[in-house]
Amino acid sequence: MASRKESGSGPTTVMASTGGTLDSPVKQIQIEGLVVLKIIKHYQEEGQGSEVVQGVLLGLVVDDRLEITNCFPFPQHTEDDADFDEVQYQMEMMRSLRHVNIDHLHVGWYQSTYYGSFVSRALLDSQFSYQHAIEESVVLIYDPIKTAQGSLSLKAYRLTPKLMEICKEKDFTPEGLKKANIGFEHMFEEVPIVIRNSHLINALMWDLEDKSTVADKHELLNLSSSNHLEKSLQLLMDRVDDMSQEIVKYNTYSRNLSKQQQQKHQYLQRRQQENAQRQSRGEPPLPEEDITKMFKPPQPPPRMDTLLIAGQINNYCQNVKEFTSQNLGKLFMAEALQEHN
Repeated sequence: MASRKESGSGPTTVMASTGGTLDSPVKQIQIEGLVVLKIIKHYQEEGQGSEVVQGVLLGLVVDDRLEITNCFPFPQHTEDDADFDEVQYQMEMMRSLRHVNIDHLHVGWYQSTYYGSFVSRALLDSQFSYQHAIEESVVLIYDPIKTAQGSLSLKAYRLTPKLMEICKEKDFTPEGLKKANIGFEHMFEEVPIVIRNSHLINALMWDLEDKSTVADKHELLNLSSSNHLEKSLQLLMDRVDDMSQEIVKYNTYSRNLSKQQQQKHQYLQRRQQENAQRQSRGEPPLPEEDITKMFKPPQPPPRMDTLLIAGQINNYCQNVKEFTSQNLGKLFMAEALQEHN
């Protein structure tokens, strides 16, 4: 990964932060405001409802800070476009950007989400591929639902070192995950984001804010919350059902394993008794047999899907908590205004 010497930068606006020290080569992400607008525009043009849009992030690494200076979207293609090669498309795009002297180094990718539904096996596999090839790679998650409510929702995630080791070994068995001591809370780490704008863009934003209408500002005080909360709870219940099915699979595996262990123990006891009787009669003992071939252990269910479901449930709960706390604040404020009037 190429890097450059740190240069002067304009005023910045802090977007998100995480507590504690991150165990990764990237401690902070600086993203150009133009890149944020491109991501939002990409979803508005091609995203519809729960449809996910994705794209490539370009930039450079400065010390422990990742600077994202440009991006371009993945084109939407159907099953009829069998000859479309995404890798070749990315290479041609980066080659074209290099020819016009624009940062063209691959530093990650971005994806939109629908009510926070982004913790999945597809995202895990994609981020592992990026992070395995380019250590500083990140994935930006853009939530258009939250953004439409008045606050930009853009978060950056990386796989933790523990999860990277698990994915390299591809050991998703219960014993492997237990040995690595990894849970859903140790799968992803959030990296703080800072949005950087030039002084001219900041001046333009101040000018546009002064020209904004009062009605648009009052929309942020809307007390209606039933649709958003209902959809979030519905998605949460669906994931809880999936978790219940995973628990049933694991319980079935545990019962089968316990039953087989009992059968194996009974078989060994019978052989010992029979050998003791043969020895008392002066007969040779029974020949040794391969117990593992006779009692093949049942295949344990993969636990990575369970971790992902637990992580998604936790994400839904956090979203509901944030949304309800904001609406409770609005309700208390509305109550105070009514009492004042």
